[in-house]
Amino acid sequence: MDVKQPNKILLEVNGLKKYFSTGGGMLKKKQQVKAVDDMTFTVKEGETLGIVGESGCGKSTMGRTLLRLQHPTAGEVIYNGQDIAKLKNKDLRKLRKDIQIIFQDPFGSLNPRMTVGAMLSEIVRTHDIVSKKEEKKYLEELLLEVGLTPAAYWKYPHEFSGGQRQRVSIARALAVQPKLIICDEAVSALDVSVQAQVLNLLQHLKKKHGLTYIFISHDLSVVKHISDRVGVMYLGKLVELSDKHDLYERPAHPYTQALFSAIPDITEEKQERIVLKGDVPSPLHIPSGCRFHTRCPLATDKCVEEAPVFEQVRDGHYAACHYAE
Repeated sequence: MDVKQPNKILLEVNGLKKYFSTGGGMLKKKQQVKAVDDMTFTVKEGETLGIVGESGCGKSTMGRTLLRLQHPTAGEVIYNGQDIAKLKNKDLRKLRKDIQIIFQDPFGSLNPRMTVGAMLSEIVRTHDIVSKKEEKKYLEELLLEVGLTPAAYWKYPHEFSGGQRQRVSIARALAVQPKLIICDEAVSALDVSVQAQVLNLLQHLKKKHGLTYIFISHDLSVVKHISDRVGVMYLGKLVELSDKHDLYERPAHPYTQALFSAIPDITEEKQERIVLKGDVPSPLHIPSGCRFHTRCPLATDKCVEEAPVFEQVRDGHYAACHYAE
């Protein structure tokens, strides 16, 4: 199958917010955790959009909210002309055929009481992918495609290694012939050697089936390897978004620059390490103005008082900083 050129917008996200209420009671006032706060971006057909950031920045919440595993507080998620946030259950079930998710922990996301064959059969029948007569052959070929043997059809999740279980998760996502797959820290729980194998498998499947990925990870090197464009998150917001080559060579936001300076460099050109002061603020008490100002080496009074606009600083390169570059 030919991969389509990455020009048509497949998914459009406008002002996406996901807030959680916490506390409350007789003596405690209810507070809101702004896990995802006003995110806007697009995903093009046939591309891999990487989303990177520190643990707790809202990456996984964003991924689950896109698929409506968690209902958004506000904003639009437009797929194929439909706002996912407003779909009824019947229409949402149909949409899940087109958009699938691969979780970080394959053991936790697989039913321990079902064989691989039973799990895959269930999802294939739910979405009416193939006839009952063709089902077993279809699933055995699918298992071969993700690097497992047909014998895996009869096995339970506990009989596989971590890397093999993640291949089962990939097979489950692929079984319904989706167009978009959200990979939520899909390789972070695996050994480095196994990570490389799974990343290569994902690349192969993308080319063969014309897939589009949103690849969520905290690992900058993994994101660079697999992505076409990369978005950087900090405290629930996108602070930078660009083509990966431009982003890694000329990061415009101080937070991105600090992240990249921490990547070990085996070449003779040693980059000066940017050490950020302080800790990441609590999402319960987000700083005023630019939420990065409490740790930023460039911060001024303007950063404390005024939130920067997420805007284009170069062709196709966006950043939210008063002093980009």
